[in-house]
Amino acid sequence: MGLAWQQGPLASGTIGHFLTAQPLPPRLLFAEPLRRRMRVRFADRWIADSEDVVLLHEPGRYPVAYFPLEAIGAGVLTAEERTTEHRDLGRTDWYTVTAGDREATRAAWQHSALTDVTAVLAGRVAFAWRAMDAFYEEDERIVGHAADAYHRIDIRATSRHLVVRADNRGVADTHRPVVLYESGFAPRWYVPREDVDESVLNPVDGQTFCPYKGLASYYSVGERTRAAWSYVDAWPEVAKVRNLVSFEADKLEIHLDGNRMHPEPGQAVVAHGVDRGLDPGEILHRATV
Repeated sequence: MGLAWQQGPLASGTIGHFLTAQPLPPRLLFAEPLRRRMRVRFADRWIADSEDVVLLHEPGRYPVAYFPLEAIGAGVLTAEERTTEHRDLGRTDWYTVTAGDREATRAAWQHSALTDVTAVLAGRVAFAWRAMDAFYEEDERIVGHAADAYHRIDIRATSRHLVVRADNRGVADTHRPVVLYESGFAPRWYVPREDVDESVLNPVDGQTFCPYKGLASYYSVGERTRAAWSYVDAWPEVAKVRNLVSFEADKLEIHLDGNRMHPEPGQAVVAHGVDRGLDPGEILHRATV
């Protein structure tokens, strides 16, 4: 989720509100120093390396890292004729990124008509995530998008009674579910496979990738497509839900302590922006140079 995406405090679909007498502007951008060394890899070369990165949080987007021009290798950026207009930051100039015998068009950009209010981004360039080979913090690869310090996951074991049914058939029945609380989302309930009738779970093609949890695999239950999912090989940081199964309350009948559960605000995942694309294949090279 983070600060400005999904239902975060600065997102357009936030479920909270600031306690102020005057209404806030409909769009708020937030920039802050990352305070981490960040590097960019392209064509087997380090093309950017800086401890002076600024992170921009923009409503409806994942956070974007902006590097000072002096931290980018010589000859890496070639200005293109293409310019676009950012609704808040004005004119945006685009660059081709070149290293060795490779080049990527529309792979970096700079806002060139900033005001005093937005001057923190002056002289800084951002790289399109998918166009680069990899981004690193120190020697560890960061997949998906720049790390968001405002995204948090808490996982709690509980003895509450969770029952899942489909067409009057039992799908899951447990007194040991695990609940995952994630910034900006409604709670997600996970069930140990021993308490699931796996004969009703039919694997379906297509996985999704979460930078904080890993790859999610999906299952149909009867005619209900993608009604359940599991992080079969969840990141170590969320190992408590590894290989457990969670279910969609809008597709199945789910009861918690006898009370029917219904989809809550924040339950649906909002699609990411095109230049913040997430590629499941990145997970295979998470820790490699």
